[in-house]
Amino acid sequence: MDIIGIIAEYNPFHNGHVYMINKVKELYPNSILVLCLNGYFLERGEISIESKEEKTRLALKYGIDIVVELPLLYGTNSADIFADTSIKILNNLGVNKIVFGSESNDIELLKNIASKQITNDLDIKKYLDEGLNYPTALAKAIGTNISTPNDLLGIAYIKSIISNKFNIEPITIKRTNDYHDNTSNEDIISASNIRTKLLNNQNIDKYIPEGKINTVNHELLFNLLKYKITTDDNLSIYQTVDEGIDNKLKKVINKVNSYDELIDSIKSKRYTYNRLNRMLINILLDIKKDDNKNELEYIRLLGINTKGKKYINSIKKDINTPIITKYRDVISLSKHYEDIGASIYKLLTNDDVLIFENNNKPIIKE
Repeated sequence: MDIIGIIAEYNPFHNGHVYMINKVKELYPNSILVLCLNGYFLERGEISIESKEEKTRLALKYGIDIVVELPLLYGTNSADIFADTSIKILNNLGVNKIVFGSESNDIELLKNIASKQITNDLDIKKYLDEGLNYPTALAKAIGTNISTPNDLLGIAYIKSIISNKFNIEPITIKRTNDYHDNTSNEDIISASNIRTKLLNNQNIDKYIPEGKINTVNHELLFNLLKYKITTDDNLSIYQTVDEGIDNKLKKVINKVNSYDELIDSIKSKRYTYNRLNRMLINILLDIKKDDNKNELEYIRLLGINTKGKKYINSIKKDINTPIITKYRDVISLSKHYEDIGASIYKLLTNDDVLIFENNNKPIIKE
């Protein structure tokens, strides 16, 4: 039996995600689907417009068998750390295939790029030293325009599989939409397009199967960040804050009046918007550079169905990292940041996610 891994953020859970789940089930009808889910704060520095609980509920309803958490400590990091931690979690759970959306849908090309990165056959640093951001530097180094989000993450997944010598086969499913398209009105559009439509007060019911959508209070987000930046003596200790940008933040914070203005005031050719968003989230959540150097402490089960429960029970004795279901009394660094993230997410969205965090048991779908 195939154990299929999916890594996702679901911001929000939409028709394209339903399509992907159904496609996997069509390709592997007798498989177990294991989802490694990022929660409230995401890899590109975004704040999820659906809660962790809602995303878990929807994933189970539309065909996922097991949902486990990607801890916030790793979920707000670079693509390589985000991917490596997710792959390690899935490998612990016996996954033998990982399926991901891809713009190129060329698995051999992605494998080739990943292998060359591992052996340092690509001189990416040369282009980074010229002041280019990572996606542009990679595209120049390989001579092919692989700079789209899902392909870049796919390369990171494959690098993790190769580096850790995991017995996991990477498989691509062709994306049905363009990540950068914010105007299409097809039934399946990107999450980015959906979020843009929400900002423009457009109805999104056509693009999502269902779900409770939260509104993020960006004014409060800016004010919280402004307080943190102005009162913290040393911003350089935080994850992804480097190269003197801490001094630039101190210099501009009292000259801007919104989150977008703050981003625009520190933007440069070297820093993508995603990298800057991620940096500000790490400052907000107090995530320090050394905090994610420890080994994964546990695997938290967010949701499971009967089929998934039977599978987990069959492999429990072979799992090296403990699976946590009773979560409330866990004492760990990852849990510490999960609590901080949930508390700030509640402030920013007025969604009382602490009820789910403290409920101390996963969602069960019979």
